[in-house]
Parts: sequence; C-alpha cells; structure tokens
Amino acid sequence: MKQINGSSLLVTISEDLSNEPTLKVWALDKPDKKTGGPKCLSSVGIQNGRKQFPVSAFAALDNLSQLAVGFANGSVTIVRGDLINDRGAKQRTVFESEEPITGVEFRDGPTTTLYLATTGRILTLTISGRGQGQPAKNLEDHGCGLGCMTVDKGSGDVVVARDDAIYSYGVNGRGPSYAYEGPKQLVSVFGSFFAIVTPPKTDTASKPGMLRRFVGGQASNLYKSSTFALLDTDLKYVAHTETLIAQIRVVFAEWGDLFLLTLDGKLFRYHEKTLSQKLEILYQRDLYVLAINLAQKAGVDNSQRNTILRKYGDYLHKKGDYDTAMQQYLKAIDSTEPSQVIRKFLDSQRINNLIEYLEELHEQDKATVDHTTLLLNCYAKLKDTEKLETFIKSGTNFDLETAIAMCRQGGYHDQAVFLSKKHGEHDRVVDILIEDSKDYKEALDYISRHEPEVMYPNLMRYARSLLEHCPHDATQLFIDYYTGRFSPRKEVPLAPAPATPGGAVSTVQNLASFIPLPYRQTTSVPTPVAQDPTPNAFSNGELAAVDDAQGPSEYGVPKPRTAFSSFVDHPDQFIVFLEACLQEGNMEEKDKVDLHTTLFEVYLEVAASKTGPGKLEWEAKARKLIDGQDISMDASNVLLLSHLSNFRDGTVLVREQQGLRFDIFRSYASAGDTAGAIKALRKYGPEEAQLYPAALAYFTSSPKVLEEAKDELDMVLKKIDEDGLMAPLQVIQTLSTTAVATMGMVKKYLSDTIERERKEISNNRRLIESYRDETNAKRKEMDELGNKSAVFQTRRCSACGGSLDLPTVHFLCKHSFHQRCLNQVRDEEIECPKCAPTNNNIRAFRKAQEESADRHEMFQDALQRSRDKFGTISEFFGRGVMAAAPAAE
Repeated sequence: MKQINGSSLLVTISEDLSNEPTLKVWALDKPDKKTGGPKCLSSVGIQNGRKQFPVSAFAALDNLSQLAVGFANGSVTIVRGDLINDRGAKQRTVFESEEPITGVEFRDGPTTTLYLATTGRILTLTISGRGQGQPAKNLEDHGCGLGCMTVDKGSGDVVVARDDAIYSYGVNGRGPSYAYEGPKQLVSVFGSFFAIVTPPKTDTASKPGMLRRFVGGQASNLYKSSTFALLDTDLKYVAHTETLIAQIRVVFAEWGDLFLLTLDGKLFRYHEKTLSQKLEILYQRDLYVLAINLAQKAGVDNSQRNTILRKYGDYLHKKGDYDTAMQQYLKAIDSTEPSQVIRKFLDSQRINNLIEYLEELHEQDKATVDHTTLLLNCYAKLKDTEKLETFIKSGTNFDLETAIAMCRQGGYHDQAVFLSKKHGEHDRVVDILIEDSKDYKEALDYISRHEPEVMYPNLMRYARSLLEHCPHDATQLFIDYYTGRFSPRKEVPLAPAPATPGGAVSTVQNLASFIPLPYRQTTSVPTPVAQDPTPNAFSNGELAAVDDAQGPSEYGVPKPRTAFSSFVDHPDQFIVFLEACLQEGNMEEKDKVDLHTTLFEVYLEVAASKTGPGKLEWEAKARKLIDGQDISMDASNVLLLSHLSNFRDGTVLVREQQGLRFDIFRSYASAGDTAGAIKALRKYGPEEAQLYPAALAYFTSSPKVLEEAKDELDMVLKKIDEDGLMAPLQVIQTLSTTAVATMGMVKKYLSDTIERERKEISNNRRLIESYRDETNAKRKEMDELGNKSAVFQTRRCSACGGSLDLPTVHFLCKHSFHQRCLNQVRDEEIECPKCAPTNNNIRAFRKAQEESADRHEMFQDALQRSRDKFGTISEFFGRGVMAAAPAAE
C-alpha cells in the first residue's frame, strides 16, 4: 500500500498465491456510492510470467505514470499507463534474476532510473529517456534485506541499510556511507535523519542464510522488542533511540512528523524538537561540538553561535584543555566581553593563551588601552622580542601612548623609538634615545635631520646631556644654528654590509634598523632580546645623514645668550661656541658685548682651574681678548670679573685704557705684589710722576717689600730728587712713618741733596750780586740822563751812513740821523729807528705782564704744573700778580 504525496490517491497491491497480484488505485476523497468506501479508480493484474511468487517490493512515481513491482523470484515488472483515469496500462518485465528482489525505488528526472536491490546486489536500470533498453547496471555486489532500501527525496539517491553501515547510492555508484553496526529491519528518510529499525535479537543460526537475508531476520513472535533510532548523518550523531516492546511494521512521515506502526496496531508519533531544545539537551550532555555543528547547520546568527562557542570554551577550561578553550573564545570574540576571558587566563602558566587572545582583540580592533598594556606586559614577561616586533610592525590598532610607555618600561627602547618615529612623535623619539637608550649620538643625529622648528626645542631640552656625551658634534650643531648656517641633514642609503659569518644576529642588533638611522651604534643599555637567526623584518637598509647641499634653512636666529645656560659644566665646548659666534660678522653690538664678556669670564674660570703653563696660556687668551681699543665690553664688568678671579692683568689693562695709572700701581701695592708694582712704576712712572712718592711709601712699608724692591728705592729717590717731586723734608717724613728705612739707605740721597742745595745757594748769591750791580748801573745811567747834558760826537748818519749835515736829529741812545732820513711827520713824536724794535718788545712784554696780573687762574695752573713752586711764585710776583691794585683817580 502506498499513498501518493500531495494527493488523495492510494495505491494498493493485493495478492493470492493462486492468482496474479492485483494493483488498484483508490480515490480517498471520492466515496463509492454503493459501498460508501473509497472509490476504486482502476484495477490491474500484475503479470509475473505465470509464476506464482509473492510481491517483495513496490514503488510508484508521484503521477502514477509508472509503477515497479518486485517479486521474490527476482523479477521486476513495470506498469505504464493512465491508471488514474483507467485508460489502460501496459506491463513489461524489465529485470530478472535468481536472487529475490528486496527493494525498488524510482529516481525521476529527464531520465527515469529504477534502483533495484536484491539480496546480493544493488543495480540501476534506465526505464525511460536516454539509455532506455540497456541492461541493468551493477552498482555493488552487496544487497540488502527486505525493507532496508529507501529513496532520499532531497538528493534522489537511495539509502541502503546493512548490518555494518548505512550506504547511499547514486546513478554512478556508491556515495558516502555511515557506520552503524547491528541488524537492520527497516530504513526510512525523515528530513535530515535516517530512521532505522533494528529487529529483536533472535537465534537464527539454524535458518538458511538466504531466507534470513530475505526476510531481514524477522521473528514470528509478536511481542519481542524492537529498537528504533534516528540518525543525523550530516552531523554524525544519534538523535534519538528507543526500544519498543512490539515489533515495528512500517515507518512513514506525514504532517512534518514521523510515525511508527507496530504489529499490534499501535501508532507512535515523533515530533522534532526546536533548535533551542536540542541545544539545551546537548549542553546538558556536554556535547558542545555537536551543538556548534547543529547551530551552524541550522544557520543561526553569529550571536547565538558565539554563545555556544563561549559555553564550549568554559567547559574546556574547566577540564583543563586551555589551548582548545582559547580557540573557542577566539571564535566567539565578536560578542564576548573580553574581561570574562582574560580573568580565566591571568595565571602565569596560561600567559601564552592570554597573549593569543589579546592579539586577536587588537586584530579585530576591539582592544582598549588596558588590553594593549596587558599584551605588552605579557611580551615583556616572556621576553618574546620577536612577537613584540611583529605586533608593532603589523600596524594593528592599539593605543600609541600606552604602547610606547610599556615598551619603555619593559626595556624595549628600540621598539618604542620605532613607534614614535612611525607616528611622527619627534620629541618622544629624542626622549627615548637619551633617557632610556642612552644613545646620545643617535639622538643628536636624529635632531639634526629635522627642520629648525623641531630641532631647536629638542636641542635646548637635552643640550647638557648631548654636550656631555657628544661634545664635538653637539657644539658644532649649536654653532651652525646660532650662526644661521643650519640646514637639516638628509638621509642617503648606504651599500649593504657583507653578511655576518654564522648567520645569527641578535635581535637587538636587528632592531637597530627599525627606521634606519645614520651612524647607528649599539645602545649602552641592551634591550631584552632572544636570538633570532632570521633577518629582521624591520630592516630597510642602512641610511647615512649628509648635509643639505641647498644651503641653510631660513629661520630666526636666536640671541646667543639663550644658549649660555646649556654649556654649564662644559667650559671647553662653551669657549669653542663663543669663539665661533664672535667670528660671525653680522652680530648686533649687544650680542657682541654678551659674547665678549662671557668668553672673558670662561677664560678666567678655565685659567683658575689650571696650574703652571696651562694657567698662563688661558690668562694670555683673556688678556688678548681685552687688550684692544675696540673691545665690546663694559669696563666695570671686566674689573669685577678680574677681581673675582684674581686676574690683575685684566684690572691693569682696563685701568690703563682709562688712564687710571695710579690705581694700577695702588692695586699692586694693595695686593703686596712688589714685582707688579715695580713693573707698573717703570711703565707708567715717566707719564705719572706721582707714582714715585707712592712707590717710596710702599717700598718702605715693610721689611719684606723693601727686600723685594732692592735697588728700586735708590732709583725712586733719585727720580724724586731729579724731578723735585718731593722736598727733602717730605722724603724724610715719609721714611720716618715706618721703622723700615735706615739712615744708611738715604745717606747718599741726603748728602747729594745738601751738596746740591749748597751749590744752588752759592749760585743764587752770585746771581743776586750780579742783578744788584746791574740794577745800580741802570739807575746811575738814568740819573745821568736826567741830570747831565749829553755830548754827541757822531759824524755819520746811523740810517744812510752819510756825513751828518744840518738839519740833524740826535737821540739819547747815541744814534744820530739826518732829519730827512727819519721821514718825520709833523707833530709826530719820533723815536730812534734803531732802538724802536727793542723798545716795542719791552713795552709789549710789560703790557702782557700787566694784563696777566689779573688772570689768577693762569697763576694757579702754572703753580700746579710747576715742579719749582717757589720759583713760579717768584716769577709771577715779578709780573705784578702780587702788586696792589692802583687806586682809582
């Protein structure tokens, strides 16, 4: 009996061994008017070559255009025709064999294929379409029992159940098979499940083998139990198994459910559980792999799938299978709270699993700052430099600040430098190179390759450290920048170096070229590394820095004094910087003053720290700096710095330039520097006479000074005596203030002075007598001229030399002239032409004396400048300065 799917038609075959089997088609929806039962649409007798054998298998197409009937004698009959409308049918035996037929099934399509099963073979036979009329094709030389073959409507293949497994067959041969041992009584396809009925266990050893295979091992006992199982061949699991007391007669599907009919007339209905119910059952039995496959097959969304994966991961974690558990967590990472997983793997023994999860978080762009921190900490704890490099190079999304901070804390300085360079964090690159890596040379090279607005702040920030460890290069960079000649250095690739023998290079050396830098040196603080025989993926070839040939960049040159504080504790480099700046000709005057003053101070500081020839050399430089007329320095600053550094030459030079010679001598005297005082006296004494009295007082101030002065005291006394700088009494008073000088030291001076005074007194007396005699003679002559007559005996004219003739003019000076030779003008007082010039000079001199008598400032000035004060007073007394003013008339 077979009901046609999607219709109300029912096909039945009845048989009586004395007659041919009868096939009838019934319309269940059309009752018969006579009987009230279903109406029989057609009835056909099945021919079997007049052989009386029972029907063993039966199949029909859905349109009832063809039906196949198999017999126990091994023959198969095809019935064709319009059985629904009872228009006649044709029958033909299409297959005969010696083995009984145990199953027939149709495969409809362009070509209608009939699957045949005997107890010993599985065959296919084309009954319509291309290939019709050809003999049956043997698919396999193993048959099946009665009821153990069915067709899978979904794929069109037939399913064959044997004791060892379940097999599928297509038109070209055997398909996949599924192991399921045990005797099989019935097989049916229900959706994705195979329904298998296992007969009760009976003793069949005494039965003939052919009969056992034909009847499928069925027992005649009605109450022996049967086992029913549902197999999911896609997921390869037993979905349901059940033991029934009664034996199962038939299995069929209807209305979306599966039905079992037993021999005792009971009908069992099986309804498939929902997906969530199935999953819960699988969870309870810890069948998570099956649950995952089931969900995937059902096409659930990612959220539900991830929930299953997370549950599976939790289960594996409890069992201690951490690696597999992590794989599940990774698959469910989209909808899993990371903290739930991270907490499970915080144990140091699970750090590799934790790293794997954190890396995946970063790959999925789901990592936070804390995740980055934790991942880098894990790398550092394992000292896994290779993974750290890969993580950084991969460009995975992570928090830059956190990554750099963790690399620095973990000692991975080169990696921190790489990240900073990659993201343009120039200030941080320099900070890492100097503060962490201690790679000052590299830091300086990196600074020099950037534009002034980037270079200058970093140079000033780390100037002291750079000057301490790279004094020459750092000083040169300062000079270039402050003289306006700075230009960023460019990078050019270098030729690759020959391979290192052995092929093994430390990771630290490889990391030296994260972004390759010129003149790279091994860092003084090594980064934790692991040996890696492979070339570093960060290496892109060595680069060298060269000066830009396009000339210096344009930027505002700062004041030189802004760099002074950077050179603290680095006087040698400071001197080089200052000297280079002074050579630059376009400095402002104020800047030159700062540079000269500071350089002078540094010279003195260096000289103070030296001894012997070194000290003299630096003092000579300081002296040369201020020994000039165009020094851009304030004299007060030079004096102050010289005093603080005890540099007398500086004090002397400044005072000398300002004309303070007496102060120079006094500074030497105050310092007790007798040699310096003597030197100053010899140098400035001829121009500054007052130094000799001061020297006299200093040389006799103490026995030590007197001993150092030696013969200089006699020279001073001699000079004082020759120039009349001091009166002898003043000399005696000066020497008497201390008990240092003795009479023996000044005996010669006193004797010479007394002798000279005596000679001067004698000379003065002789002059006085001569002046007195001359005065008396003049007075006598004047008296005679006023009281006695003059006798003129001259015979010739004093003008023309001719003989005198009248009229003649005689003068009291004894000169006589022709009146005509005098060119006398009427009423004009005449004067002797011969004596007139002398008389005019005397009158002019007298007039000048009278005029200068009232110019007292001239007298005071001459008195101050005069060495012979008494002589000056006498001279001006003679000029009438001391005379009383004439009374007014």
